[in-house]
Amino acid sequence: MPCYTYILKCSDNTLYTGWTNDLVKRIKTHNAGKGARYTRGRLPVKLLYYEIFSTKQEAQRREVQIKKLSRQEKLSLIKNS
Repeated sequence: MPCYTYILKCSDNTLYTGWTNDLVKRIKTHNAGKGARYTRGRLPVKLLYYEIFSTKQEAQRREVQIKKLSRQEKLSLIKNS
């Protein structure tokens, strides 16, 4: 089963990065207010970017890498995808 690392744009224009093994379901969960605490007060969220991995560990590693990027670096990653 594939895993995904993703970047969301929140309603307050901030970016949120996470990982999941079911991208469609996870976005719905976020928008239902049942996702991460960070996104609950910043609804709705919109998927801007994602990468696909074959293992959970790879997706989690990539999430950590992306979270260390600056906002500008994240926007550049999104733009160049």
